[in-house]
Amino acid sequence: MVYSQITKGTLLIATPDVDIGLFFRAVILVCEHNANGSFGLVINKKLELDLPEELLSLNSLENSNISIRAGGPVQTNQMMLLHTSDKIPQQTLEICEGVYLGGDLQFLQEAVSDANGPYINLCFGYSGWAAGQLEREFLDGGWFIYPASAEILFHMPPDKIWANLLKQMGGKYAAMSMIPEDLSVN
Repeated sequence: MVYSQITKGTLLIATPDVDIGLFFRAVILVCEHNANGSFGLVINKKLELDLPEELLSLNSLENSNISIRAGGPVQTNQMMLLHTSDKIPQQTLEICEGVYLGGDLQFLQEAVSDANGPYINLCFGYSGWAAGQLEREFLDGGWFIYPASAEILFHMPPDKIWANLLKQMGGKYAAMSMIPEDLSVN
């Protein structure tokens, strides 16, 4: 199933034509899309960084379902929580079934210390578009779109998401999934 329009809960899959920086082979979860513009989180780019101990000690996590991602090039020092917990509806926005955005430091600290806690992607930064910009990029062939799911966001290895989604889309998309990252090895 391939979407024909962009809505909250849509995945943007960078086409092979997009070859710049963070957006090269990026998959972005659209978290908000309206007449004023759009924002989303890159979900397939792992980020290696040390967080302040008082915020979160990654070495002493009880919950092994925590991952750090580069959410996008805007405000990279801002952390957003993308997770599977429906326990704090007053603090979260449901993006698609079983996937929520939001939460405070207390929620995060409780979630990481719970061995059976929710899946959480700590996303640093976000991706944003002015009114009409994302539609133009889509119509110009910069993005394919696909419905998001908790399965894709939290259970698929980040480095495999781009190729796996193209394979699931089938046909010409599946063929694109086999293009090597470095064309000089072709």
